[in-house]
Amino acid sequence: MSDARRRFEVDDHESYARPARRSRPRTKQRPTYTDATTGVVVTRDRGRYTCRVESDGAEGDVRSVIAVRARPLGRKAVIVGDRVRLVGDVSGDPGTLARIVEIEPRTTVLRRTADDDDPIERAIVANADQLVIVTALADPPPRPRLIDRCLVAAYDADLDPLLCLTKADLATPDELLETYRPLGVASVVTRNDTELAPLVQERLADRVSVLVGHSGVGKSTLVNTLIPGADRAIGEVSEVTGRGRHTSTQAVMLPLPFGGWIIDTPGIRSFGLAHVDPHQLIKAFPDLDEVTEECPRGCTHARTEPECALDEAVAGGRLDAARVESYRRLLDSRERHAGD
Repeated sequence: MSDARRRFEVDDHESYARPARRSRPRTKQRPTYTDATTGVVVTRDRGRYTCRVESDGAEGDVRSVIAVRARPLGRKAVIVGDRVRLVGDVSGDPGTLARIVEIEPRTTVLRRTADDDDPIERAIVANADQLVIVTALADPPPRPRLIDRCLVAAYDADLDPLLCLTKADLATPDELLETYRPLGVASVVTRNDTELAPLVQERLADRVSVLVGHSGVGKSTLVNTLIPGADRAIGEVSEVTGRGRHTSTQAVMLPLPFGGWIIDTPGIRSFGLAHVDPHQLIKAFPDLDEVTEECPRGCTHARTEPECALDEAVAGGRLDAARVESYRRLLDSRERHAGD
């Protein structure tokens, strides 16, 4: 049998991916990848993906496999947190390279845009269930508008938000906690001069949590405390700008020793929300959403609406005025720049 004829009969999935321009596929049959290995993408660097793969042997035995995205995936992005199927050399030995051939369905996707007028949304993390918004109470000072925008992104992605306030030894958390009390956002407070509160571990245990926040707020310190040996670089705060310097350049997913995962992301200066539909934000607040069924058609529920049912419910004592105002603050943040 000639080599040319054999190539069409051998189940070589690479051959399916390279038909000539404007030519018909060589065959309609596609590989099923029944023998593919399942892994989780834990970090990405210049087209190379590090995947955590559980070995077939003893429980808890895992290995890291470096992989590239296979051609059949086209332009479909692979992001940290994705559960993927791998073929090729999945031994994890130095110098080996596997291929990601399938991305399993995602349960959640955290997205952002570079700015509010950016038409391109960027998927950051897949399959998380909690967004931990890390902010320092001082050095650098808190930025409530950025917190608001992160909350909007969390609600849009169906993630549970957790407000983590660091450096409580430098300033009191009372005012900031009161700001977000009407929204019912869970919170934890940490200090630099004491051990990490057990409550933090309790909030993170057995969950997939994403850390977000601008540079210098203590994300890497938090990760290094939770996971001894993680060795995440710790940034300093500029004396000129009062903002932190970037130390992490890539998102990385790490297993927690007490169960669950944590995903550390690079420090952010802005969090664009061009991908968020403001009309969908109300669905994250069931008590308010129920009342808005009484709104006239086309009502945006903003504070400028003359006949919004939210105002009538507040006047009648059915809704907490502070909660409605907090919701509208989040709605307004969709139109503001996070760096303000």
